[in-house]
Amino acid sequence: MKFVDEVIVTIRSGSGGAGCVSFRRERFIEKGGPDGGDGGDGGNVILRVDPSKRTLYEYRRRKRLSAQNGSPGLGRQKHGKNGSHCYLSLPPGTIVFDAQTSEVLADLTDPDKEIIIAQGGMGGRGNKRFATSTNRVPRFAQPGIPGVEMKLRLELKLMADVGLVGLPNAGKSTLISAMSAARPKIADYPFTTLTPTIGMVEAPFGEPFAVADIPGLIEGAHEGVGLGIKFLKHIERTGILVHLIDSGGIDPENPLAQFQLINNELSMHSDTLANKTQVVVLNKLDLTGTENRVEAFKNALPDQTIFTISAATGKGVKSLIKHLAQLLQASTPEDKE
Repeated sequence: MKFVDEVIVTIRSGSGGAGCVSFRRERFIEKGGPDGGDGGDGGNVILRVDPSKRTLYEYRRRKRLSAQNGSPGLGRQKHGKNGSHCYLSLPPGTIVFDAQTSEVLADLTDPDKEIIIAQGGMGGRGNKRFATSTNRVPRFAQPGIPGVEMKLRLELKLMADVGLVGLPNAGKSTLISAMSAARPKIADYPFTTLTPTIGMVEAPFGEPFAVADIPGLIEGAHEGVGLGIKFLKHIERTGILVHLIDSGGIDPENPLAQFQLINNELSMHSDTLANKTQVVVLNKLDLTGTENRVEAFKNALPDQTIFTISAATGKGVKSLIKHLAQLLQASTPEDKE
């Protein structure tokens, strides 16, 4: 399934039903008086956070969503039926914008949370409501209030505790497979990961945590080069970044080239990404000839704690998981904002 993280939909709440103009007519009752009932209320458009949803894919086809109109009132003071609500089930991490003004209307993060985004119109009052001592036979009723129509822009940012970032073929998919039960596509060519993948990691202590495999970034990603900025947005929701580097691709003459390229893309996209806690991990130590390259990298960053692993063989992965669990346990909820 193609991953969709931004769509525009048109929503409309239901209109209220019209009030009824009616008079009681029964045998042997000459002046029964007005008995028109009220119209029913229109349905609301409600946003609902559904943890089982992972993408906004279904809203590529459902471009227009409407709640039901209220039914008109009837004689004998019968109230019109209220219109049924329209629910938009959205994945956690969806931000809802007004498509016209770009105003943020809702940030959906809490599971099972519901927000009324468009209120249905009230039903009109029937002529029974307008009967008074001076106007005993009102021959009018209220129309229902129209529903609200608006365009929404839905933008999904994945929510995960840890985000894996790095150049294409750094081994992110292999690492998330080694850390969790997630099984993304793995192959020996760039951009095998085209959609973010989330895996749950069982920590040696504390709560399990979610790791997101973000598709590979390249130079100019913040300007839309390669897979573009759409995946940089997802990293903003993560608490910690694991900066994965292919140790076999380290240039001993310029060992920090890969490291600086990715960090530059993160900082050019937003200060939020630039200031996130980052764990540097050198991968693919199972390849021959990586010892000198790893040593050169460590010498270039003497004050940085650097993890060395082989995601393919599992070497060093448990130590990395333990370190991430410690960082997450010590972090505050605000770190993910």
